[in-house]
Amino acid sequence: MKMDKSIGFIGLGNVGKKLANSILYSNFDLCVYDINKDKALDLISKGAKWKNNLKEIAESSSIILTCLPSPQVVNEVVSGHNGLVNYISENHLWIEMSTTDEKEMIRLSKLIEKKKANVLEAPVTGGQHRAATGNIAILAAGKRKNFDRALPILSEIGYEILYCGKIGNASTLKIVTNYLASINLLALGEALMVCKKYGLDLKTAFYGIKISSGNSFVHETESQVILNGSYDVGFTMDLVCKDVGLFDKLANKFKIPADISKLMNKKFKEGLNKYGDRSLSTSIVKLLEDYCNENLRAYGFPRKLIDKEPRKKGNEIKF
Repeated sequence: MKMDKSIGFIGLGNVGKKLANSILYSNFDLCVYDINKDKALDLISKGAKWKNNLKEIAESSSIILTCLPSPQVVNEVVSGHNGLVNYISENHLWIEMSTTDEKEMIRLSKLIEKKKANVLEAPVTGGQHRAATGNIAILAAGKRKNFDRALPILSEIGYEILYCGKIGNASTLKIVTNYLASINLLALGEALMVCKKYGLDLKTAFYGIKISSGNSFVHETESQVILNGSYDVGFTMDLVCKDVGLFDKLANKFKIPADISKLMNKKFKEGLNKYGDRSLSTSIVKLLEDYCNENLRAYGFPRKLIDKEPRKKGNEIKF
């Protein structure tokens, strides 16, 4: 099997920067690019090599990872006028780690494969705090040989790694998981508000939910920063609107009467219009707080989430 040491990373946003840092931490030769060089300065100080454009990334790397904010940006980076497709060859493996549209992912993979290059999609899930420690989960799809080639890199980026089959499968599953997380977020806001109005201590309510059948990953993480008042999970309203919109697109494609999806899209668009594109996704709960003239606050919760688990070597989940 080909062993790759020279890795390129494109897109150093809130999550991408943390994923790139895990690669650097694991002693791979890392070169980086973002439209804003300032986002790369910390990585450069740790040994990453800055590249001025996508051509230089392709010339310096055998595996190229992208982690970008939208399908439109992915399209521009891959197939734009100066996109990666112009510079890659059969020696390259492109790993797409963004949350993107499955139809677009399939289309772009075909463009890459026409250049004899290889493709894997590998979106991550589990929150920025786990991305920072290399303990985030990864959903991967594409040809098995490409997954096997990517696994040494992916096992440094994440802990639980699931191979999902053909291209499009991982993108779809990631959208499904984000949809479920977003529903849970809305429901938790309503649940906590009922507790508040009833007069329950919200710290007691948090732990009551945590030990109950109503518990969830979202409750154990996002409820904490809601109760703190920072709302800071590092994920913004424009991104959650993109994700729930992609789920709704899939539901429409298969003619599924997904009424909850329609309602959720409406609520998050309302939140985006009121609080702005770059407001934090968890601030959707503020719609309810504003309406009820109540703050969902409790003492002793962190402003930001920190993964207290030690960094673990990633493994493929097999079943």
